[in-house]
Amino acid sequence: MATKAYELYGLPTAPQDLSQEYMTVQETAYVLKCSVSWLRRLVRKHDELCGRNGRRGRIITNREQRAAIHVIRSAGDPRTGGSVPRRRSPRHSTVKTPAP
Repeated sequence: MATKAYELYGLPTAPQDLSQEYMTVQETAYVLKCSVSWLRRLVRKHDELCGRNGRRGRIITNREQRAAIHVIRSAGDPRTGGSVPRRRSPRHSTVKTPAP
């Protein structure tokens, strides 16, 4: 059974001050309007986007790192690097038959 603290760990939380220098991953997710899990995956791919308190400690971001995360998020889908929405390839042939 999960504890209440464990359940709240993945939820974005409002920071005390929106202009503070350092924020936790939960506060950063709240400010950037994204999920904590998405932000953790992004930070795992880009080590320069966060600082850790200790070897495997809490993820902390500063203003510059939050600005860099915002740029990545605004650029499009970070999984593929392309813009959203993507053009999909046609499933069927492109030959059209005339209407009867």
